Amino acid sequence: MVAQRTYVAKPGEIEKNWFVVDADNEVLGRLASDIAVILMGKHRPEYTPHVDCGDFVIVLNAEKVAMTGQKMDVRHYTWYTGHPGLRLESYGDRQARKPEDLIYHAVRRMLPKNKLARHMLEKLKIYAGPDHPHAAQVPQPLKRTGKKATA
Repeated sequence: MVAQRTYVAKPGEIEKNWFVVDADNEVLGRLASDIAVILMGKHRPEYTPHVDCGDFVIVLNAEKVAMTGQKMDVRHYTWYTGHPGLRLESYGDRQARKPEDLIYHAVRRMLPKNKLARHMLEKLKIYAGPDHPHAAQVPQPLKRTGKKATA
């Protein structure tokens, strides 16, 4: 009887790839879930939960990401300033002020809630426009099956 062995990835064994995603007219939640899978490494057969197996992701045109329905105006971020009352800002206002924040926070909330998630988020590069400084890494376009938003 030969015992079967389960492969467990070690931190130095995984080769990191670079992917580029164009967020122009993409639905925010669907885009964020695809990015989170790549950052965690769940698209790889050698995925190991306690090792950072994910790849780098470059997101372009973050200012053009969309949401279905009226969510850009109805939904909002809230935060506490230390004074009485909460601060509110709609998703549309946040996109106009800091377009990278919408994608960053959507992806951050889809990652595991542990110390490893911080290392995964460091591999996410988000840019508001179509240009990025990572041409030397030769990023490949990420093949997605998600639906585009209709305006």
